Amino acid sequence: MQAPTEQTVADALKRFLPNQRWFGGKGREITKVIPERIQVLRDDWPALVRVEAEVHAEGIGPERYNVLIGLRPADWTLTFLEGNSDALIGELATDEGPAWGYEAVRDSELALKLFRSLFPGIMDPQRVRPITAEMSNTMLIYDDQVVFKIFRTLSEKVNLDLEVLEELGRVGFPNIAAPLGVWREDGTDLGMVQQYLAGGVDGWALALTSLRDMFGSRADPWVSGGDFAAEARRLGTTTAELHHALGQAFGFAPAEPADWAAAMEGQLTRIDYPDLDKERAARIFQRLAALDDAGPAIRVHGDMHLGQVMRTDTGWYVLDFGGEPSRPVEERRMPTSPMKDVAGMLRSLHYATWSAAAAQEGGGEPDELAREWEERNRGAFVDGYFQAARRLGGLLPKDEDNFGLVLKAFELDRGIYEIGYELSHRPEWVKIPMAAIESLY
Repeated sequence: MQAPTEQTVADALKRFLPNQRWFGGKGREITKVIPERIQVLRDDWPALVRVEAEVHAEGIGPERYNVLIGLRPADWTLTFLEGNSDALIGELATDEGPAWGYEAVRDSELALKLFRSLFPGIMDPQRVRPITAEMSNTMLIYDDQVVFKIFRTLSEKVNLDLEVLEELGRVGFPNIAAPLGVWREDGTDLGMVQQYLAGGVDGWALALTSLRDMFGSRADPWVSGGDFAAEARRLGTTTAELHHALGQAFGFAPAEPADWAAAMEGQLTRIDYPDLDKERAARIFQRLAALDDAGPAIRVHGDMHLGQVMRTDTGWYVLDFGGEPSRPVEERRMPTSPMKDVAGMLRSLHYATWSAAAAQEGGGEPDELAREWEERNRGAFVDGYFQAARRLGGLLPKDEDNFGLVLKAFELDRGIYEIGYELSHRPEWVKIPMAAIESLY
């Protein structure tokens, strides 16, 4: 089978992409789609075509996407798309006649054939199911043994997540789902296969379960059945071990507190919210800039929160090293303070407290019991991190009194970032980061 024409594909993707959860230009009109490569991966029915497309949308620069199009004759019934109308691309002309084009990964037959053709040495899977959560990649689980992550945004040839995982594997960091296979075409990373962490539970779910148990019993956090503090401490330890491994893999660099503070102040000036006391925030950033000893700079996770870690029978695993999707790739690669990740986890604990309080009957803002839960688990996480970092060496300022100031500055910076995010997406939630910022002054 010959591939559909460039114009046919461009027109189809212009209609299709805005409805995909992995498309980064949500809410923006697509102005142009340029198929840079159209590759036939399977020419028998059902056929499979891969498209690398440069997509232009209003208000943002062009982005490249990796799209997998399934094709079946137009007289076939696509029962697997029932209830998934967003997966239908439409009728496309082929040299074999008109065909239905659709999101190929929704077709289990094609998903199995694709895996077998790309990774014949890993396994011969018989079943496949998607992970349907909102995410910037596509993840398929095969026989509950492995996960095939298909990279959708091709911002550059080397995928950041894969890059970090391969380096962490090289230095022997065990708390990751290491790559078992890589899908790479002409030097561009398109996907990878990892071990599926069967039975694992993400940190967000565990934290909310702990909070629900506490609210149900109305007992102090340390005596309620679902106390999370021991897990928070272990998570702090794992985070420090991760940072030590990242330093070994990518190197330790001198801290640049003045540069960090300048970037923080730059973000501060871009946030337009009258309740934010910018002068008080700037004073904290200026104290950071004046430090002679702020610890090292390393490659960090970059988007650390409870949803990026998973608890298994063997401990905490860290997931998804792509960094914050809204930041440029070059920025996500730059060494920075390990406190960026520590601050991210502390902010996640704060959000969990508010989310659980809102879910209660007559829910509102966290009460005294909820605030005790947050303080207990913040303290446990930071203590676990601090003790492990001191044991491992190289992660803390030589003057340990500076640890608190560096952490405060990064947590404040994260809270200010969250204000901007909430104003754009969930204005009613802006009170959450504001509450944290008030406690940091």
